[in-house]
Amino acid sequence: MAESRRVDTRGLKCPVPVVRMNGEVRDVPAGEDLHVIADDPAFPPDVKAWCRRTGHELVSLETIDGVTEAVVRVVR
Repeated sequence: MAESRRVDTRGLKCPVPVVRMNGEVRDVPAGEDLHVIADDPAFPPDVKAWCRRTGHELVSLETIDGVTEAVVRVVR
């Protein structure tokens, strides 16, 4: 399996983390994971809504010390 792609959006505010994630996911093959790191408090609900809307799978979502890491599995 290929190495997972990572996107670090710390320091960026809504809607930029989701916009960046949306751009990156286009280059990730189906079945692969995209890891997105964000410190915007709006990111957790935004990534959940984005996954529901796009059909990609939210594998995990964890926030520690104000930094959230989302793992999104790409579905085509």
